[in-house]
Amino acid sequence: MTLDARRHSAAAERNTAPILAQLQRLLPASGVLLEVASGTGQHAAAFSDGLPGWRWHPSDFDADALPSIDAWSAGRERVAPAVTLDVLQPHWPGVPPVVDAVYCANMIHIAPWPCCAGLMAGAARHLAPHGLLLTYGPYVEDEVPTAATNLAFDADLRARNPAWGLRRLADVAQQAAAAGFSLRERVAMPTNNLLLAWAR
Repeated sequence: MTLDARRHSAAAERNTAPILAQLQRLLPASGVLLEVASGTGQHAAAFSDGLPGWRWHPSDFDADALPSIDAWSAGRERVAPAVTLDVLQPHWPGVPPVVDAVYCANMIHIAPWPCCAGLMAGAARHLAPHGLLLTYGPYVEDEVPTAATNLAFDADLRARNPAWGLRRLADVAQQAAAAGFSLRERVAMPTNNLLLAWAR
């Protein structure tokens, strides 16, 4: 795989350091992690470097993204080859049977709403009893004013695809509860994003 295959996301570059700091705090020293919706692959490379005890398994719904993910992680023995993953499927081929953490950034709002339930159900199938599901992105919270930038982002997403859009945290929590998860920690992140840690 040549480095020419690498895609680049300015947002992924900006949020790498803040997210990594939280992952280092929330996760134990070692384990196996499944990344859902790896996108460009920038997070898989940077986070595996910052979490040297972890084995990283990247994935994405878009098969065209896999060469970029693999190119970013070239030479990193603890990063497995990226696999195609559709969270709506009842079985996730190519995913380790048991993982210690699932990490998913910026998918829930850039996917049809049923993908949220699919993510929760898949995490419930694959997570070890002590495992964490970590989701990152913008959410709409009851009793919390939504930032103007997030409102504009929501409008842009819905214009691009009516099935997309920012989700109410309460609705996401309801889907999580149906899969046996509750919100362990809510971490406010830069640019009006949240990192949410879900556990059984």
